[in-house]
Amino acid sequence: MAAQQSEIENSEFTGVSPEELVTVTFGGNRRMKDMQIKAEAIDPDDPDMLSDLVLSAVNDALAKIDDTTQSKMGQFTQGMNIPGL
Repeated sequence: MAAQQSEIENSEFTGVSPEELVTVTFGGNRRMKDMQIKAEAIDPDDPDMLSDLVLSAVNDALAKIDDTTQSKMGQFTQGMNIPGL
């Protein structure tokens, strides 16, 4: 189990927004490592759009971490009610 958890924590997960205008990279420990924003995502007249794109990319990456964690750790936690797994 510890080996699986270590593998997840040492992995990188990339989340993207629609049209790949924002890309974020997280470690398996849920800490953001990088964020790339394409110039066309930056509209000074519409800052809410950029916020939405960032949220979308972050949520995409976090969902990938959750899915990977569930698939790798689920075998050890079947029948347990552990939040986040």
